[in-house]
Amino acid sequence: MSDDGVAQPLLTNSTMQSPVKPPPRMKHRIWPLLLLLVLVHLSAVLYSLPLNRVIELRLCQEYYELQSPASILPDDSIPEKLCKIDEVQKKLAWLQGIMETTLVVCDFLVTIPFSFVAEKYGVKVVLLWNMVPRMGMSVWAIAVGYYSHLLPTNSIIAGPFLAVLGGECVFQSTIFTLTSALANEYVKRASYFSYISSTSYVVSFLGPTLASFTMSTNLWLPFWINIFLVACAIPTITLLPGLASPRVNAIASSEYGGAHAEESGPLLESQDMNTSHCSTAFESHSTFLQSVVQAVRKLLRSMTNRPNFQTLLFSFFLTALASSDTKLLIQYISKRYEWTFAQAGYMLSAKAIVNFTLLAVIVPRIIRSSMASEAVHGSEIRLNYLGAEISILASVVGVLCVALSFKFWVLLAALIIYALGSALPVFTISLIKSPLIAQADSSMRDFSIVMLTKTLGSLVGAPLMTVLWVHAIKLGGVGLGLPYFVSACIYLTAAVVVARLKL
Repeated sequence: MSDDGVAQPLLTNSTMQSPVKPPPRMKHRIWPLLLLLVLVHLSAVLYSLPLNRVIELRLCQEYYELQSPASILPDDSIPEKLCKIDEVQKKLAWLQGIMETTLVVCDFLVTIPFSFVAEKYGVKVVLLWNMVPRMGMSVWAIAVGYYSHLLPTNSIIAGPFLAVLGGECVFQSTIFTLTSALANEYVKRASYFSYISSTSYVVSFLGPTLASFTMSTNLWLPFWINIFLVACAIPTITLLPGLASPRVNAIASSEYGGAHAEESGPLLESQDMNTSHCSTAFESHSTFLQSVVQAVRKLLRSMTNRPNFQTLLFSFFLTALASSDTKLLIQYISKRYEWTFAQAGYMLSAKAIVNFTLLAVIVPRIIRSSMASEAVHGSEIRLNYLGAEISILASVVGVLCVALSFKFWVLLAALIIYALGSALPVFTISLIKSPLIAQADSSMRDFSIVMLTKTLGSLVGAPLMTVLWVHAIKLGGVGLGLPYFVSACIYLTAAVVVARLKL
């Protein structure tokens, strides 16, 4: 067993006869990972914000054609404020909800199959396939927007089906696994998780501003920038650590300490690594369907007799469910204040400033100062536990304030409070690697189970928040905050669940 608690595979005679070059040092390997995250997250923001306007514009055109065909203006001449009427916004909410649900379902269904692709062909292949839907959905949005005479508005729903080639679940579990493998001690690992999280919020700060500015200049420009950024992400993938073949990595890790094994294996191990004979038999005689079933059974076994892990998974599900309300923020701000989507994008950038400051500066310093003294055993567990509870409670207060934000300055303050809860993944993901949860040979499976659980929460949350938002539009006034009132209740339940962890 390696120093970081990763079980090592047994070596066969054939593997011991051929020397293997030791794995490279991990120093500075975090930078390609951060660069990939910046490119991918920024491309996602540049897609999602103008997509609202593309769909709204098509729906608005159709609505006014029915009302007054003779006086209708060309698509690009319809003032956006004329599109904030309830009829258009309800249809926009339904289409966006269907697209989000489709995206999550496709992503969820291919997570386990893609784990076997990663095992056979390497993580790089999986990440490269992930780039295809990210680029393809922008191309499809441009096509639907440009060719309104050929493609109906509802055809925009076809874009998310590209997620069968890989989605956020596989991508994020890969990122967390690689990040975890870069450090085998708590302070550095927690700091890396904080940097990974803060990277997404740097993009959340720059992304909406860039998207708002570019779409104000030309509606299609953000989509073209999205395509360019995804194209840049492709060569960046080759710089990531742990992209060698799984067989070579397993041999190398067994001979040189094992720290490299965790970052380079499959996302979901198809079976135990205790004997090479079982692995050979599995690869030779099992069908793909049997492999998937066996992997599912192994995931279920990984959760049995681990009450703390089950409790933490339930909290992941609840927080993912509650955070589905963030998908509505752009529409919520635009509808409540009758702002353009570009103006709403600038508001989200203000929120992300707090996210970045918290995750890139404050949280890492708190972790380092709290762990400077190692005299108290298990203090890192208590730190993560308290950090998770405080983050969830900040989310409860923040989301309630968002629901009650009748004025611009109230919403700004509410978003700042809500942003204080963004440190939650840093503490909960660190708990997965702590002695409270971790087992010797389950780290990679644990991360995959976590991402599957979060995806399941999003899968439930996407249609739920859509239904709540459509009903909120009907209610109007204080009723517009309905999705956020429900979200606050779910966050509060998650806080109660986390409190049940046995430290």
